[in-house]
Amino acid sequence: MVILTAIIHKEEGVYVAECPEVGTVSQGRTIEEAIYNLKEATELYLEEFPLEEKDHPILTTFEISIETGVKKEMFLDKKLSKSCVINNEFSKYL
Repeated sequence: MVILTAIIHKEEGVYVAECPEVGTVSQGRTIEEAIYNLKEATELYLEEFPLEEKDHPILTTFEISIETGVKKEMFLDKKLSKSCVINNEFSKYL
């Protein structure tokens, strides 16, 4: 028996479950169904492509600051200007 990780998130009304060690993904209407489907998909995948010996991944969380409003718009304007200059198309956006 092997213990694997399932990462689950909700997407457009269904739960999506992913196994990062193997790369398999499945979905379900409930969390339990998504995990069941992920187990089945992972077992089928591993029948064809055996699991290589790897360390168990470290799962953690982290926090970021998201800039909104004017600051974000200024950043996007600078990025657009930079990409236009790089592509020699700056005059199109003046």
